Amino acid sequence: MRTRLAIRIHAILERYFPERRLFLRSDTDTRFIRLKSETQFIAFTGSALVIAWSIIATAILLMDSIGAGNFREQARRDQQTYMSRLNSLSQERDARASDALAAQERFNSALERISLMQSELLGSEIRRRELETGIEVVQTTLRNVMSDKRAVETKFAALQDAMENGGPMPGHSDMADSETVDLLANALERTAQERDRVVADAQQALIAADAMATELRSMEEKNDAIFRQLEEAMTISVTPLDKMFKAAGMNPDNILDKVRAGYSGQGGPLMPLSFSTKGGELTEDSKRANRILNQMDRLNLYRIAAAKAPFANPLKDSYRFTSGFGYRWGRLHAGADFASAHGTPIYSTADGIVVHAGWQSGYGKLVKIQHEFGIETRYAHMSKIRVKKGQRVSRGDRIGDMGNTGRSTGTHLHYEVRVGGKAVNPMIYLKAAKDVF
Repeated sequence: MRTRLAIRIHAILERYFPERRLFLRSDTDTRFIRLKSETQFIAFTGSALVIAWSIIATAILLMDSIGAGNFREQARRDQQTYMSRLNSLSQERDARASDALAAQERFNSALERISLMQSELLGSEIRRRELETGIEVVQTTLRNVMSDKRAVETKFAALQDAMENGGPMPGHSDMADSETVDLLANALERTAQERDRVVADAQQALIAADAMATELRSMEEKNDAIFRQLEEAMTISVTPLDKMFKAAGMNPDNILDKVRAGYSGQGGPLMPLSFSTKGGELTEDSKRANRILNQMDRLNLYRIAAAKAPFANPLKDSYRFTSGFGYRWGRLHAGADFASAHGTPIYSTADGIVVHAGWQSGYGKLVKIQHEFGIETRYAHMSKIRVKKGQRVSRGDRIGDMGNTGRSTGTHLHYEVRVGGKAVNPMIYLKAAKDVF
Protein backbone atom coordinates (compact mmCIF):
# COMPACT_ATOMS: atom_id res chain seq x y z
CA MET A 1 0.00 0.00 0.00
CA ARG A 2 2.80 2.36 0.95
CA THR A 3 4.66 1.42 -2.25
CA ARG A 4 1.66 2.23 -4.44
CA LEU A 5 1.27 5.68 -2.77
CA ALA A 6 4.95 6.37 -3.30
CA ILE A 7 4.69 5.32 -6.96
CA ARG A 8 1.63 7.55 -7.46
CA ILE A 9 3.34 10.55 -5.83
CA HIS A 10 6.44 9.96 -7.91
CA ALA A 11 4.32 9.84 -11.09
CA ILE A 12 2.63 13.16 -10.20
CA LEU A 13 5.97 14.80 -9.44
CA GLU A 14 7.50 13.32 -12.61
CA ARG A 15 4.77 15.09 -14.59
CA TYR A 16 5.70 18.55 -13.23
CA PHE A 17 9.34 17.96 -12.33
CA PRO A 18 10.81 15.47 -14.86
CA GLU A 19 14.11 13.93 -13.92
CA ARG A 20 17.06 15.99 -15.14
CA ARG A 21 20.78 15.32 -15.41
CA LEU A 22 23.45 17.91 -14.86
CA PHE A 23 26.68 17.06 -16.77
CA LEU A 24 30.04 18.17 -15.43
CA ARG A 25 32.86 17.80 -17.98
CA SER A 26 36.57 18.20 -17.31
CA ASP A 27 39.61 17.70 -19.52
CA THR A 28 39.92 14.04 -18.70
CA ASP A 29 36.53 13.02 -17.43
CA THR A 30 32.80 13.62 -17.75
CA ARG A 31 30.36 13.19 -14.89
CA PHE A 32 26.69 13.94 -14.36
CA ILE A 33 24.42 14.61 -11.44
CA ARG A 34 20.91 13.24 -11.58
CA LEU A 35 18.18 15.51 -10.14
CA LYS A 36 15.26 13.40 -9.11
CA SER A 37 11.69 14.72 -9.18
CA GLU A 38 11.53 14.63 -5.38
CA THR A 39 14.76 16.65 -5.07
CA GLN A 40 13.48 19.27 -7.51
CA PHE A 41 10.17 19.48 -5.62
CA ILE A 42 11.92 20.00 -2.28
CA ALA A 43 14.18 22.69 -3.78
CA PHE A 44 11.20 24.44 -5.41
CA THR A 45 9.15 24.31 -2.18
CA GLY A 46 12.03 25.68 -0.13
CA SER A 47 12.64 28.49 -2.60
CA ALA A 48 8.92 29.33 -2.65
CA LEU A 49 8.81 29.44 1.14
CA VAL A 50 11.84 31.71 1.30
CA ILE A 51 10.35 34.06 -1.30
CA ALA A 52 6.96 34.09 0.45
CA TRP A 53 8.59 34.78 3.81
CA SER A 54 10.61 37.63 2.26
CA ILE A 55 7.45 39.13 0.72
CA ILE A 56 5.49 38.91 3.98
CA ALA A 57 8.36 40.32 6.07
CA THR A 58 8.81 43.18 3.61
CA ALA A 59 5.05 43.92 3.72
CA ILE A 60 5.07 43.89 7.52
CA LEU A 61 8.05 46.25 7.62
CA LEU A 62 6.38 48.59 5.13
CA MET A 63 3.13 48.55 7.09
CA ASP A 64 4.98 49.22 10.35
CA SER A 65 6.87 52.06 8.70
CA ILE A 66 3.68 53.57 7.32
CA GLY A 67 1.88 53.08 10.64
CA ALA A 68 4.78 54.59 12.60
CA GLY A 69 4.76 57.59 10.27
CA ASN A 70 1.03 58.01 10.86
CA PHE A 71 1.50 57.69 14.60
CA ARG A 72 4.31 60.25 14.58
CA GLU A 73 2.20 62.61 12.54
CA GLN A 74 -0.75 62.10 14.88
CA ALA A 75 1.52 62.61 17.89
CA ARG A 76 2.88 65.78 16.30
CA ARG A 77 -0.64 67.07 15.70
CA ASP A 78 -1.65 66.17 19.25
CA GLN A 79 1.42 67.94 20.57
CA GLN A 80 0.63 71.05 18.55
CA THR A 81 -2.97 70.98 19.80
CA TYR A 82 -1.73 70.51 23.37
CA MET A 83 0.72 73.40 23.06
CA SER A 84 -1.99 75.61 21.57
CA ARG A 85 -4.25 74.72 24.46
CA LEU A 86 -1.49 75.43 26.96
CA ASN A 87 -0.81 78.80 25.34
CA SER A 88 -4.48 79.72 25.45
CA LEU A 89 -4.65 78.64 29.09
CA SER A 90 -1.56 80.72 29.83
CA GLN A 91 -3.15 83.75 28.17
CA GLU A 92 -6.37 83.14 30.09
CA ARG A 93 -4.37 82.85 33.32
CA ASP A 94 -2.60 86.15 32.59
CA ALA A 95 -5.97 87.77 31.92
CA ARG A 96 -7.30 86.35 35.17
CA ALA A 97 -4.24 87.68 36.99
CA SER A 98 -4.82 91.15 35.52
CA ASP A 99 -8.46 90.98 36.55
CA ALA A 100 -7.42 89.87 40.02
CA LEU A 101 -5.02 92.83 40.34
CA ALA A 102 -7.77 95.17 39.20
CA ALA A 103 -10.16 93.61 41.72
CA GLN A 104 -7.54 94.02 44.45
CA GLU A 105 -7.16 97.69 43.55
CA ARG A 106 -10.94 98.13 43.63
CA PHE A 107 -11.02 96.36 46.98
CA ASN A 108 -8.33 98.65 48.43
CA SER A 109 -10.11 101.71 47.03
CA ALA A 110 -13.37 100.55 48.63
CA LEU A 111 -11.60 100.12 51.96
CA GLU A 112 -10.20 103.66 51.76
CA ARG A 113 -13.65 105.05 50.92
CA ILE A 114 -15.19 103.08 53.75
CA SER A 115 -12.61 104.44 56.21
CA LEU A 116 -13.26 108.01 55.02
CA MET A 117 -17.03 107.54 55.17
CA GLN A 118 -16.75 106.09 58.67
CA SER A 119 -14.84 109.19 59.81
CA GLU A 120 -17.45 111.45 58.23
CA LEU A 121 -20.25 109.41 59.80
CA LEU A 122 -18.76 109.62 63.28
CA GLY A 123 -18.08 113.34 62.82
CA SER A 124 -21.63 114.03 61.64
CA GLU A 125 -23.02 112.07 64.58
CA ILE A 126 -20.98 114.22 66.99
CA ARG A 127 -22.23 117.42 65.30
CA ARG A 128 -25.80 116.12 65.41
CA ARG A 129 -25.55 115.49 69.14
CA GLU A 130 -24.05 118.96 69.65
CA LEU A 131 -26.99 120.45 67.74
CA GLU A 132 -29.43 118.51 69.88
CA THR A 133 -27.71 119.82 73.01
CA GLY A 134 -27.81 123.37 71.61
CA ILE A 135 -31.54 123.09 70.86
CA GLU A 136 -32.17 121.91 74.41
CA VAL A 137 -30.26 124.96 75.77
CA VAL A 138 -32.24 127.32 73.52
CA GLN A 139 -35.49 125.73 74.58
CA THR A 140 -34.55 126.06 78.28
CA THR A 141 -33.61 129.72 77.76
CA LEU A 142 -36.87 130.33 75.90
CA ARG A 143 -38.87 128.79 78.75
CA ASN A 144 -37.07 130.97 81.30
CA VAL A 145 -37.68 134.08 79.20
CA MET A 146 -41.37 133.27 78.83
CA SER A 147 -41.63 132.74 82.61
CA ASP A 148 -40.00 136.14 83.24
CA LYS A 149 -42.35 137.67 80.70
CA ARG A 150 -45.39 136.30 82.51
CA ALA A 151 -44.07 137.64 85.85
CA VAL A 152 -43.52 141.10 84.36
CA GLU A 153 -46.99 141.05 82.78
CA THR A 154 -48.52 140.15 86.17
CA LYS A 155 -46.62 142.96 87.87
CA PHE A 156 -47.64 145.41 85.14
CA ALA A 157 -51.31 144.42 85.44
CA ALA A 158 -51.21 144.98 89.21
CA LEU A 159 -49.67 148.44 88.77
CA GLN A 160 -52.16 149.37 86.06
CA ASP A 161 -55.10 148.25 88.21
CA ALA A 162 -53.82 150.29 91.17
CA MET A 163 -53.45 153.39 88.99
CA GLU A 164 -56.97 153.10 87.52
CA ASN A 165 -58.67 152.56 90.90
CA GLY A 166 -56.72 155.32 92.62
CA GLY A 167 -55.65 153.00 95.38
CA PRO A 168 -52.23 152.69 96.88
CA MET A 169 -49.46 151.14 94.80
CA PRO A 170 -48.53 147.60 95.89
CA GLY A 171 -45.89 147.89 98.64
CA HIS A 172 -46.06 151.76 98.65
CA SER A 173 -49.27 152.77 100.45
CA ASP A 174 -47.65 155.78 102.28
CA MET A 175 -46.10 157.50 99.26
CA ALA A 176 -47.19 160.86 97.91
CA ASP A 177 -49.08 161.09 94.64
CA SER A 178 -46.15 162.62 92.74
CA GLU A 179 -43.83 159.90 93.87
CA THR A 180 -46.47 157.33 92.92
CA VAL A 181 -46.73 158.77 89.44
CA ASP A 182 -42.96 158.78 89.01
CA LEU A 183 -42.68 155.25 90.29
CA LEU A 184 -45.47 154.14 87.98
CA ALA A 185 -43.84 155.81 84.99
CA ASN A 186 -40.51 154.19 85.76
CA ALA A 187 -42.17 150.81 86.24
CA LEU A 188 -44.02 151.12 82.98
CA GLU A 189 -40.84 152.09 81.14
CA ARG A 190 -38.93 149.17 82.63
CA THR A 191 -41.81 146.84 81.83
CA ALA A 192 -41.89 148.04 78.22
CA GLN A 193 -38.14 147.57 77.89
CA GLU A 194 -38.33 144.14 79.49
CA ARG A 195 -41.19 143.20 77.19
CA ASP A 196 -39.28 144.35 74.11
CA ARG A 197 -36.21 142.47 75.24
CA VAL A 198 -38.19 139.29 75.91
CA VAL A 199 -39.89 139.52 72.51
CA ALA A 200 -36.55 140.08 70.77
CA ASP A 201 -34.94 137.18 72.66
CA ALA A 202 -37.90 134.95 71.79
CA GLN A 203 -37.65 135.87 68.11
CA GLN A 204 -33.90 135.24 68.09
CA ALA A 205 -34.46 131.91 69.83
CA LEU A 206 -37.09 130.89 67.27
CA ILE A 207 -34.80 131.90 64.40
CA ALA A 208 -31.92 129.97 65.94
CA ALA A 209 -34.19 126.96 66.51
CA ASP A 210 -35.36 127.03 62.86
CA ALA A 211 -31.76 127.29 61.65
CA MET A 212 -30.73 124.39 63.86
CA ALA A 213 -33.70 122.30 62.69
CA THR A 214 -32.81 123.03 59.05
CA GLU A 215 -29.18 122.10 59.65
CA LEU A 216 -30.30 118.99 61.53
CA ARG A 217 -32.47 117.89 58.58
CA SER A 218 -29.53 118.53 56.23
CA MET A 219 -27.28 116.46 58.47
CA GLU A 220 -29.85 113.65 58.57
CA GLU A 221 -30.08 113.62 54.76
CA LYS A 222 -26.30 113.60 54.47
CA ASN A 223 -26.05 110.81 57.06
CA ASP A 224 -28.63 108.79 55.13
CA ALA A 225 -26.60 109.18 51.92
CA ILE A 226 -23.43 108.12 53.77
CA PHE A 227 -25.26 105.14 55.26
CA ARG A 228 -26.43 104.02 51.81
CA GLN A 229 -22.95 104.33 50.32
CA LEU A 230 -21.45 102.40 53.22
CA GLU A 231 -24.09 99.68 52.99
CA GLU A 232 -23.50 99.30 49.23
CA ALA A 233 -19.73 99.25 49.73
CA MET A 234 -20.05 96.58 52.42
CA THR A 235 -22.27 94.44 50.20
CA ILE A 236 -19.84 94.74 47.26
CA SER A 237 -16.84 93.92 49.48
CA VAL A 238 -18.19 91.16 51.73
CA THR A 239 -20.30 89.11 49.28
CA PRO A 240 -17.34 87.99 47.03
CA LEU A 241 -15.39 86.95 50.13
CA ASP A 242 -18.35 84.89 51.37
CA LYS A 243 -18.49 83.14 47.99
CA MET A 244 -14.71 82.62 47.94
CA PHE A 245 -14.61 80.76 51.27
CA LYS A 246 -17.71 78.70 50.42
CA ALA A 247 -16.23 77.75 47.01
CA ALA A 248 -13.09 76.55 48.82
CA GLY A 249 -15.22 74.29 51.03
CA MET A 250 -14.66 76.43 54.14
CA ASN A 251 -17.52 77.51 56.41
CA PRO A 252 -17.23 81.35 56.61
CA ASP A 253 -18.79 81.60 60.08
CA ASN A 254 -16.46 78.96 61.53
CA ILE A 255 -13.43 80.60 59.92
CA LEU A 256 -14.37 84.05 61.26
CA ASP A 257 -14.99 82.63 64.75
CA LYS A 258 -11.49 81.12 64.74
CA VAL A 259 -9.93 84.39 63.60
CA ARG A 260 -11.93 86.36 66.18
CA ALA A 261 -10.88 83.95 68.93
CA GLY A 262 -7.24 84.43 67.96
CA TYR A 263 -7.53 88.20 68.43
CA SER A 264 -9.89 88.41 71.43
CA GLY A 265 -7.49 90.56 73.51
CA GLN A 266 -7.30 94.35 73.43
CA GLY A 267 -4.66 96.24 71.50
CA GLY A 268 -4.30 93.75 68.65
CA PRO A 269 -5.11 94.23 64.97
CA LEU A 270 -8.83 94.03 65.77
CA MET A 271 -10.40 96.66 68.05
CA PRO A 272 -14.02 96.21 69.20
CA LEU A 273 -16.40 98.17 66.97
CA SER A 274 -19.44 99.68 68.67
CA PHE A 275 -21.64 102.74 68.44
CA SER A 276 -22.21 104.43 71.81
CA THR A 277 -25.74 105.44 72.80
CA LYS A 278 -24.85 106.49 76.39
CA GLY A 279 -27.09 103.80 77.82
CA GLY A 280 -30.22 105.00 76.00
CA GLU A 281 -32.44 103.08 73.66
CA LEU A 282 -30.99 102.49 70.20
CA THR A 283 -32.34 104.74 67.45
CA GLU A 284 -32.79 103.60 63.84
CA ASP A 285 -29.61 105.45 62.85
CA SER A 286 -27.73 103.82 65.71
CA LYS A 287 -28.94 100.37 64.67
CA ARG A 288 -28.03 101.13 61.07
CA ALA A 289 -24.57 102.33 62.06
CA ASN A 290 -24.04 99.23 64.21
CA ARG A 291 -24.95 96.97 61.27
CA ILE A 292 -22.39 98.77 59.09
CA LEU A 293 -19.73 98.56 61.79
CA ASN A 294 -20.43 94.84 62.19
CA GLN A 295 -20.00 94.40 58.43
CA MET A 296 -16.72 96.31 58.62
CA ASP A 297 -15.66 94.02 61.44
CA ARG A 298 -16.57 91.00 59.26
CA LEU A 299 -14.64 92.48 56.33
CA ASN A 300 -11.57 92.98 58.53
CA LEU A 301 -11.82 89.40 59.80
CA TYR A 302 -12.13 88.16 56.19
CA ARG A 303 -9.00 90.12 55.27
CA ILE A 304 -7.04 88.38 58.04
CA ALA A 305 -8.49 84.94 57.23
CA ALA A 306 -7.76 85.31 53.50
CA ALA A 307 -4.11 85.98 54.27
CA LYS A 308 -3.92 82.77 56.34
CA ALA A 309 -5.51 80.45 53.73
CA PRO A 310 -3.69 79.44 50.48
CA PHE A 311 -5.71 81.54 48.04
CA ALA A 312 -2.66 83.12 46.33
CA ASN A 313 -0.81 81.68 43.31
CA PRO A 314 2.64 80.17 44.07
CA LEU A 315 4.02 81.65 40.82
CA LYS A 316 3.95 85.24 39.59
CA ASP A 317 5.83 84.69 36.32
CA SER A 318 4.30 83.03 33.26
CA TYR A 319 3.97 79.24 33.45
CA ARG A 320 2.25 76.20 31.91
CA PHE A 321 -0.17 74.03 33.86
CA THR A 322 1.13 70.52 33.07
CA SER A 323 -0.67 68.16 35.42
CA GLY A 324 -3.65 68.33 37.78
CA PHE A 325 -4.79 66.65 40.96
CA GLY A 326 -6.09 63.08 40.62
CA TYR A 327 -5.16 59.50 39.80
CA ARG A 328 -2.48 58.78 37.16
CA TRP A 329 -1.57 55.22 36.18
CA GLY A 330 -3.42 53.95 39.24
CA ARG A 331 -1.63 56.25 41.72
CA LEU A 332 -2.85 59.49 43.29
CA HIS A 333 -1.13 62.62 42.04
CA ALA A 334 -1.62 64.62 45.24
CA GLY A 335 -1.01 68.11 43.82
CA ALA A 336 -0.78 70.30 40.74
CA ASP A 337 2.28 70.79 38.48
CA PHE A 338 3.35 74.13 37.01
CA ALA A 339 6.18 74.24 34.45
CA SER A 340 8.37 77.27 33.78
CA ALA A 341 12.03 78.23 33.39
CA HIS A 342 14.69 76.85 35.73
CA GLY A 343 15.10 79.20 38.71
CA THR A 344 11.63 80.78 38.45
CA PRO A 345 10.76 82.35 41.87
CA ILE A 346 8.28 80.42 44.05
CA TYR A 347 6.18 82.28 46.63
CA SER A 348 4.25 81.33 49.76
CA THR A 349 0.50 81.23 49.09
CA ALA A 350 -0.48 82.23 52.66
CA ASP A 351 0.89 83.32 56.02
CA GLY A 352 2.40 80.49 58.03
CA ILE A 353 5.44 78.82 59.63
CA VAL A 354 8.00 76.72 57.73
CA VAL A 355 7.95 73.21 59.24
CA HIS A 356 10.30 71.54 56.71
CA ALA A 357 13.00 72.95 54.43
CA GLY A 358 15.25 70.30 52.91
CA TRP A 359 15.47 67.06 50.92
CA GLN A 360 12.70 64.44 51.10
CA SER A 361 12.84 61.30 48.90
CA GLY A 362 10.81 61.73 45.70
CA TYR A 363 9.97 65.37 46.46
CA GLY A 364 13.59 66.43 46.12
CA LYS A 365 14.20 69.83 47.70
CA LEU A 366 10.94 70.45 49.55
CA VAL A 367 9.41 73.27 51.64
CA LYS A 368 6.40 72.63 53.90
CA ILE A 369 4.47 75.54 55.43
CA GLN A 370 1.90 75.13 58.20
CA HIS A 371 -1.00 77.59 58.02
CA GLU A 372 -4.06 78.32 60.13
CA PHE A 373 -7.22 76.18 59.99
CA GLY A 374 -5.18 72.93 59.84
CA ILE A 375 -3.88 73.67 56.31
CA GLU A 376 -0.39 72.75 55.05
CA THR A 377 1.16 73.60 51.68
CA ARG A 378 4.08 71.80 49.99
CA TYR A 379 6.45 73.08 47.28
CA ALA A 380 8.56 70.30 45.71
CA HIS A 381 11.41 69.72 43.19
CA MET A 382 13.07 73.10 44.00
CA SER A 383 16.52 73.95 42.74
CA LYS A 384 17.17 76.26 45.71
CA ILE A 385 15.48 76.75 49.10
CA ARG A 386 15.42 80.31 50.47
CA VAL A 387 13.79 79.75 53.90
CA LYS A 388 14.66 77.82 57.07
CA LYS A 389 12.67 75.55 59.34
CA GLY A 390 10.82 77.52 62.01
CA GLN A 391 10.80 80.74 59.94
CA ARG A 392 7.54 82.70 59.80
CA VAL A 393 6.53 83.76 56.27
CA SER A 394 3.77 85.95 54.86
CA ARG A 395 1.70 85.52 51.73
CA GLY A 396 3.81 86.52 48.72
CA ASP A 397 7.23 85.91 50.38
CA ARG A 398 9.76 84.18 48.12
CA ILE A 399 10.59 80.74 49.53
CA GLY A 400 12.60 79.11 46.74
CA ASP A 401 13.39 78.61 43.03
CA MET A 402 11.90 76.16 40.54
CA GLY A 403 14.03 73.13 39.70
CA ASN A 404 14.13 69.42 38.77
CA THR A 405 15.26 67.65 41.95
CA GLY A 406 13.88 64.36 43.24
CA ARG A 407 11.64 62.10 41.18
CA SER A 408 10.97 64.53 38.35
CA THR A 409 11.01 64.33 34.54
CA GLY A 410 11.54 68.05 33.92
CA THR A 411 11.77 71.48 35.51
CA HIS A 412 8.49 72.23 37.29
CA LEU A 413 6.84 73.00 40.64
CA HIS A 414 4.79 70.30 42.35
CA TYR A 415 2.35 72.20 44.62
CA GLU A 416 0.21 70.47 47.25
CA VAL A 417 -2.46 71.59 49.73
CA ARG A 418 -3.29 69.31 52.67
CA VAL A 419 -6.14 69.83 55.14
CA GLY A 420 -5.86 67.81 58.34
CA GLY A 421 -3.07 65.79 56.69
CA LYS A 422 -5.25 64.80 53.71
CA ALA A 423 -4.36 66.01 50.21
CA VAL A 424 -6.99 68.16 48.48
CA ASN A 425 -7.08 69.73 45.03
CA PRO A 426 -5.10 73.02 45.28
CA MET A 427 -6.96 74.41 42.25
CA ILE A 428 -10.08 74.68 44.44
CA TYR A 429 -8.44 77.53 46.35
CA LEU A 430 -6.92 79.19 43.27
CA LYS A 431 -10.22 79.09 41.34
CA ALA A 432 -12.21 80.30 44.37
CA ALA A 433 -10.00 83.40 44.65
CA LYS A 434 -9.70 84.23 40.94
CA ASP A 435 -12.42 86.97 41.15
CA VAL A 436 -11.15 88.40 44.46
CA PHE A 437 -7.34 88.52 44.40
